[in-house]
Amino acid sequence: MKIKLKDYIKELEEKINHKKIEKEEIENLYTWILFFQHERLVHLIVTFFTGISTILFLLGLLYFSTIPLLLLFLITLCLFIPYIFYYYYLENGVQKLYDLYFQAKKI
Repeated sequence: MKIKLKDYIKELEEKINHKKIEKEEIENLYTWILFFQHERLVHLIVTFFTGISTILFLLGLLYFSTIPLLLLFLITLCLFIPYIFYYYYLENGVQKLYDLYFQAKKI
């Protein structure tokens, strides 16, 4: 998804810079924005619950000090960090699509 978003933004920027974007492509851009917004929402929910799980496992680990809680904490922490970076990329990508959409509407 990350590569798809990056390629699509690059393609749109080239078309907008050369002022070669058609009305049909602007409508298609709006559809892509909706698609990426949905993707962003799903990853926000996953990131939120992974973060909550990480914190709960950390609190459990501090209270009970058991090996299974340590393993669960490490697993969720290893998932949580990449989820944050991926969500950050999606958020910025969707914001960039908003900007491109408004630029394309002005052409």
